[in-house]
Amino acid sequence: MVGFFESVIYIPLFNALVFLTSLSPWADIGIAIILLTIIVRLVLFPLTHASSKTQAKMRELEPVLNKIKEDHKDDQEAQARKMMALYKEHGLNPATGCLTLFIQLPVILGLFWVFKDIHADTSVLHGAYVALSSIADTGLLYPFTPFPALVQTHFLGVLDMTGKSIILALLAGVTQYIQSAIAMPGVKMTLKSTGSFKDDLAQNMKFQMRYFFPIMITVFAYSVSAAVALYWVTGNVFTIIHELFVNRKISKSVTV
Repeated sequence: MVGFFESVIYIPLFNALVFLTSLSPWADIGIAIILLTIIVRLVLFPLTHASSKTQAKMRELEPVLNKIKEDHKDDQEAQARKMMALYKEHGLNPATGCLTLFIQLPVILGLFWVFKDIHADTSVLHGAYVALSSIADTGLLYPFTPFPALVQTHFLGVLDMTGKSIILALLAGVTQYIQSAIAMPGVKMTLKSTGSFKDDLAQNMKFQMRYFFPIMITVFAYSVSAAVALYWVTGNVFTIIHELFVNRKISKSVTV
């Protein structure tokens, strides 16, 4: 499994990063990280778009779903039947989000590991400008992958991608919070029990994702490397723009 992941996901992404670095102005690896993140997001776009549309429709239908739960709280079978009828009416498949995440996850993890390996301890990338001739000996590069003689590891000449950046880490946390707020509106700072274990669990998970996950991302992004933080910021900004577009479109098309 490890060999499959490395040969099918990690090595192709690594080669893409080196290739984009060779094309970017000043061979700036920070610019290459942004470009590669956007390209991967665009490749995965059909999957993420379907998932985002489903989630947006579910949010629009939440008042109706809550009414069904209240009207049939003593009859789980009738509740499930009414909910499935509502899903069918609006062309929804609640499992879409889990399925698309399962498909995306290996690629996203591969992207993370590629950027994670860009840190100050590597012999491949180290210093403001570094030679890439040693990469040829690692066995990771394809014979046809071009690479520049020197690489600028300071993004725009300022932020060192091989080190840590509190600025990028904070931006990763802030953009993660914004993304969560858009994806899960209505989650409040205080949790109040609804009396239903299932609903309380779902609300608690939303609360964790909304408030604690951004803090975890900030700490994690700072502890790993600036390259990972920049990757997270870029991915979050892409998702925020996409979510806003989908939400606006769905709010006009769904009537409850």
